[in-house]
Amino acid sequence: MLAGLKVGAPPDILNRAGQDWGICAFSPEGLKRNGYRAFIEMLRANLAHAGGLRIDHVMGLRRLWLIPQGAKPSEGAYLNYPLEDLLRLLALESVRHQAIILGEDLGTVPDGLREQLAAKAVLGMRVLPFEQTQPGHFKPILDWPDNALATTGTHDLAPLAGWLENRDIDWSHRLQLIDAATELHWRHERQKEHDGLRRTLEANYGTLPNNDALIDAAIRYVGHTRAPLVLVPLEDLLGCDEQPNLPGTTSGHPNWRRRFARPVRELLDDEDAARRLELLAQAREQAWERDR
Repeated sequence: MLAGLKVGAPPDILNRAGQDWGICAFSPEGLKRNGYRAFIEMLRANLAHAGGLRIDHVMGLRRLWLIPQGAKPSEGAYLNYPLEDLLRLLALESVRHQAIILGEDLGTVPDGLREQLAAKAVLGMRVLPFEQTQPGHFKPILDWPDNALATTGTHDLAPLAGWLENRDIDWSHRLQLIDAATELHWRHERQKEHDGLRRTLEANYGTLPNNDALIDAAIRYVGHTRAPLVLVPLEDLLGCDEQPNLPGTTSGHPNWRRRFARPVRELLDDEDAARRLELLAQAREQAWERDR
């Protein structure tokens, strides 16, 4: 491991100060010297319990943003990793365990990485709020790729209900993660996105009288894409407005500590969740019939 260094991310449009995740990283030279034993053991330990594995920040197979202890996230630097070796091992272990591999390829993605992942059948991720050619112009259903899963959101984003209410912007303002000018600009751009999403969904599914209907339509929309796999977070099935995690925070926001209103075994019995799962199932069947 690389002592004295932490993994994070450089500043970007969503996290202007960058991110410090507070975790350590493998030494690329150490991995090579030891025949990648630690990497292989990590894969096997996880794949022993699942039919699929989602690799967070899959760009880390090629490079990681490392921050010296005590430094700001913006003061880090990239360290390269042996991508080809790691991808070959990942493909080998996925075949041995008969498991699919998903790579979270969001944020700053190096040129060519998505093509390298696709060559090893590692699925990327496409998230509805990000699938815009410009603010308010959402990609048509058939423009979504067939080598990435489709989803309405992730744990690092406001659920659709919260996105429509700007809850993520509210939190960033409350915790002073953004200044007043940035907040104003963000709200202005978000309104374009709200209008654009509604326009896109209504063109496909008719008039949407309220946000609940818009969420229903959004789930149908990702279900109708050519993606081989579609995921819908529980928060979107239930219509929650608060996100599980706010990137760039370790205090102030209750990361990973929110509770649902019902016991786990009853969550999918919720009326909204049951309806949305049925809409998703119908959309997937229709997409399959269209594309076969």
